[in-house]
Amino acid sequence: MDPLPLPQTRTGRDGLAALLARPRTALIGLDFDGTLAPIVADPEQARAHPDAVPALAALAPGIASVAVITGRPPEVAVRYGGFAGVPGLEHLTVLGHYGAERWDAATGTVTAPPPHPGVAAARAELPGLLERAGAGDGVRIEEKGRALAVHTRRAADPQAAFDSLRAPLADLAGRHGLIVEPGRMVLELRPPGMDKGVALLDHARAVGAGCVVYAGDDLGDLPAFTAVDKLRADGVPGLLICSGSTEVTELAERADLVVDGPEGVVALLRSLAAQLG
Repeated sequence: MDPLPLPQTRTGRDGLAALLARPRTALIGLDFDGTLAPIVADPEQARAHPDAVPALAALAPGIASVAVITGRPPEVAVRYGGFAGVPGLEHLTVLGHYGAERWDAATGTVTAPPPHPGVAAARAELPGLLERAGAGDGVRIEEKGRALAVHTRRAADPQAAFDSLRAPLADLAGRHGLIVEPGRMVLELRPPGMDKGVALLDHARAVGAGCVVYAGDDLGDLPAFTAVDKLRADGVPGLLICSGSTEVTELAERADLVVDGPEGVVALLRSLAAQLG
């Protein structure tokens, strides 16, 4: 069994203690890319760590809820994660598009509101914008249904491409009522009003969570960290986990516990399952 790491903050240690003492009240929220799945150059090739689903299936029956909160469409995260039809994950929830869409393992169905019209308008303009900006062949568009993502990881100079596209993409987003969410060599255009913090708070209230754990790796996870801080201020213990990388440091600076990428997240989930078993 992997040893259970000790959070470096007092609030984090209190959150872990609450989880171990009252697991049936616990909500564990998890990002997908960079947290359950290693980051890869082609986002369509992303898959959950091979030990992620077994660890979650061992842990989930003993706690109130497990929720995967992702910017991806939920059905894509379910497919890339291999979450459907897994014994032990019957009550898993995937909150996709930052909570705008929801997939429940119990029904296998997705519920979603109508799409934002600005996404279609931005989609029509985006290829021309990238061409005018001289983005190059290595910059690619990921179609996410309710959002669009521009990836620069495969560009000749990924950081330079990322930096040069921030302003024109912000202008495009603003003209169509969207926002730009920066990430690890990716700029995502999506509707405002939903983020991982809103999704996590809504789900925590829906399940009556008595303690909340959240693990993420990227800037889009910061609102979820803020949501856990809000819950802690309201008397609900919480634990913030960073799936560490050298590309993003902001989460590590705010986390109660930093682990070594998806491998470290999976090891932590296994340890929790063993402790609660």
